[in-house]
Amino acid sequence: MKIFSDQCITIATETDIPELVALLNSAYRGEESKKGWTSEAHLIAGEVRTDEASVKEILQRPGSVMLKYTDAEKGLTGCVNLQQHQNKIYLGMFSVHPVLQGGGTGKKLLIAAEEYAKGIGCNCIYMTVITVREELINWYKRHGYVDTGERKPFEEDGVTGKHLQQLEFMVLEKNL
Repeated sequence: MKIFSDQCITIATETDIPELVALLNSAYRGEESKKGWTSEAHLIAGEVRTDEASVKEILQRPGSVMLKYTDAEKGLTGCVNLQQHQNKIYLGMFSVHPVLQGGGTGKKLLIAAEEYAKGIGCNCIYMTVITVREELINWYKRHGYVDTGERKPFEEDGVTGKHLQQLEFMVLEKNL
């Protein structure tokens, strides 16, 4: 098993799926998400960001891992999915429990993502962020990510909630 500089961070397994789904849904959707600063509840209606089948598929995908942050007292409190695409890593499903946001868990997971990427020979991490999420985009920029200028449509998929306005993604990246 990969050892990270922060011993609270490990690679998730399929036994973690129920907790991962609960975390992801609470961090992005519904009333619980509004307790944190990364909620999308004002942009997307509903309680579901993902489901067990989707997380299982991501965990089983070649080149994909989910890092999890486990606090000794609070349990699983953060996660991030990393998917290798040649010499780049796609970063997604980045979540910290809403009431714990702003406490440093996100920064630790971001550092671990960079450690992981470098460890498998990748020289860049990229992600998509909803363009109207200015506070979140600025957080990533403070951590070395830059707007590539690329935009992608954000289509409704029938699972992850009804969009309350037209949304699109921007692509951010950081060279390692």
